[in-house]
Parts: sequence; structure tokens; C-alpha cells
Amino acid sequence: MAYYAIKDIIPKKPAAGVEVRIIHGERMSVGFFTIAQGSAIPEHAHPHEQIGTVLTGRMELMIAGEKHLVPAGGAYQIPPNATHSGRCLEGPAEVIEMFSPVREDLK
Repeated sequence: MAYYAIKDIIPKKPAAGVEVRIIHGERMSVGFFTIAQGSAIPEHAHPHEQIGTVLTGRMELMIAGEKHLVPAGGAYQIPPNATHSGRCLEGPAEVIEMFSPVREDLK
């Protein structure tokens, strides 16, 4: 068992206005995102299944060419290899995302 204080994890900055703190387990990774209003996560794809929830703020997601508005309390699932991107409409947004298998590229 391991214990983490999220605020003490050194953030990665994958895009302007986006910070993520990552915890890696044996079979999955969890990302704790803070996204400034108006900031975007560029279009990308990866072989990991991804499930997320918006805790605060409001996000616009493009998943496989479909636009989804996700308010606080909303959740979503992104299949492996699906092209996706996001933009914070109201923020800062706090988002938690789970990835399986482990995101080796984010270690």
C-alpha cells in the first residue's frame, strides 16, 4: 500500500494552462488535472482505455469526432486508440482520469 498527498506530487505540464499529477500502480495510472479556463489539451490518441470525471468547472471534449459538454459531476469513457481532445470552458477545471494499462509515457 502506498499513500500520496496529491498536492505534494510534482506536476507535469502537458500543455499551456494544464497541470497533471500522476500516480502509477501496477496495472493503471490516475491523473489529477487542473486546467485553466480557455486552455486546451491537443488532439491525441493512445492505446490506453481512459475514464474520467469533471469535479469542478466545465469541459468540452471531442472524442472520435463527437463533441461532448461535460459539466462538474459528469463522467466519460474514451476507448483505446480513439482520437480525443479537450478544452476548459469554465475553470479552472479539476478532472480525475484513470488509464489502463499504466501510462509508461507519463512516468
